[in-house]
Amino acid sequence: MKIYGDLMSGNCLKVRYVADHLGLAYEWIPIDIMRGETRTADYLARFPAGQVPGVAFPDGRCLAQSNAIIRYLARGSALLPDDPWAQAKIDEWLFWEQYSHEPTIAVCRFHMRYKGEPAETRDPKKVAGGEAALDLMERHLTTADWFVGEAVSIADVTLFAYTQFADEGGFDLAARPAIRAWLTRCGEALPTSATVAGVA
Repeated sequence: MKIYGDLMSGNCLKVRYVADHLGLAYEWIPIDIMRGETRTADYLARFPAGQVPGVAFPDGRCLAQSNAIIRYLARGSALLPDDPWAQAKIDEWLFWEQYSHEPTIAVCRFHMRYKGEPAETRDPKKVAGGEAALDLMERHLTTADWFVGEAVSIADVTLFAYTQFADEGGFDLAARPAIRAWLTRCGEALPTSATVAGVA
C-alpha cells in the first residue's frame, strides 16, 4: 500500500494515524501541494480530483478522500465498531467534520501556516464557523471522553487531525479544557506518528 500525502496536512495525518494504529504496512510518498505535485498527469491518473491524501493498493485500486480512506482501512477493527448504530454515529461526525470543521479550521490554518498570512486577515465567516465547531466539540466532550462509544474511534481520529493544530489557524483552546484533555487522550491512544507530527 502506498500513501500519497503531506505530513503538514491533517487530512493526510488521519490516514497515517489509522494505518500505524492498526499496524498496516505502507510506503509513504511525500507530496508537496504547494509545488503543484497533485496536478501532474501521473498523480491525476491515480487521483482525478488532484487532492491529498490518496492511497494506491497493491492490486492497482486507488482511493481518495481522507474519511473514505480511514473508514475503509478501519473496517473490522475497534476503530470502527461492528454495531450499526455506532457506525452511523461515527459517520455523523465524519460528515460533520468535512462540512463544518475542516472547511473552517483547516482553511484558517492554511491561510496562516501555508500562506504565511496574519490572523487578522482570515475570512471572518471561516473564523466564526471554526469557533462554532470548537464550541460544539467542547460541549460534547464535557460529558464524554470520546466522540462515539467508550474508546478511540475514527470519529476521534478525524477530529483530532486538525483540532490539534487549531492554534496554527488562530484559534485559542485555552478556554476549552474538555478539548485539551481529549487531545491528550488522543495523543496517548494514537501511535508514535502523532508525536512525529509534533503532538505528544
